[in-house]
Amino acid sequence: MDIIRRTQIMQQIALNLKKKGNKIGFVPTMGALHFGHLSLVRRANQISHTTIVSIFVNPLQFGPNEDYDKYPRDLAKDADTLKELNVEYIFAPDVSNIYAEGFSTEISNSKLGNILCGKSRPGHFKGVLTVVAKLFNIVQPDFAIFGQKDYQQLVLIKRMVQDLNFPIEIISCPIVRESDGLAMSSRNSYLSPDERKAATILYKSLQFAVDKVENGEDNLELIKKEVRKMISKEPLASIDYVETVHPFTLEPKEKLKDEAVLLLAVYIGKTRLIDNIILKEKKDAKIGNA
Repeated sequence: MDIIRRTQIMQQIALNLKKKGNKIGFVPTMGALHFGHLSLVRRANQISHTTIVSIFVNPLQFGPNEDYDKYPRDLAKDADTLKELNVEYIFAPDVSNIYAEGFSTEISNSKLGNILCGKSRPGHFKGVLTVVAKLFNIVQPDFAIFGQKDYQQLVLIKRMVQDLNFPIEIISCPIVRESDGLAMSSRNSYLSPDERKAATILYKSLQFAVDKVENGEDNLELIKKEVRKMISKEPLASIDYVETVHPFTLEPKEKLKDEAVLLLAVYIGKTRLIDNIILKEKKDAKIGNA
């Protein structure tokens, strides 16, 4: 396994691989790898000849008062983990290598990027789309694998790939959860023991919504109201948003027809956690476990 630091070298390796007919599977990460990330790597291994994982904490997607400086970083540990999964290349560039002096071009989606998490974190998705576009151009993947936990991000990247004609197939993988249901996230490490216990309210509220749908409820406004009430009873929880949206357009949905996505963003103490569940019409709803 090789750790590549420079964009030009990584791009040349990728182009040489493609000339030889290799299909490249790409998993972009910010490191601090957990089993959720590893499920994406395993999926990439299944569908490609060569798997490349990027580890880059992207400053462009962090706001001025967010956790860029304290975001967990341990490249050596991550590299040991990926080596066991037979990853051929880790792309771990420095910030100055990704954003050279004078960098000024950004990609945004004003329609889908300024709602939900984008409303709470102005500029976040502009930073996400910009770095993902750069990584796609550097790594030249045939397949790029993302998790469903960051659902809005997944929709935005699919939209970007379609709108800008990237010759890449976006593969989404189910949410991987802890034994008590909490969605795996690098930010879970910020939680104190009491906060960690309180964080299970997200999964419990998603289960509650699924149960309501299974029992025939199709009024999404009512479900949102009940979910909010349930989360609000947890003293350490503070709701950013609870929304039900169309799975592809992210437009608000008040009535369940076919499918809707219930999206949560909740602060547990000072840590902002997100989670979601796809709600299907009666008898078809299911929790997103891997």
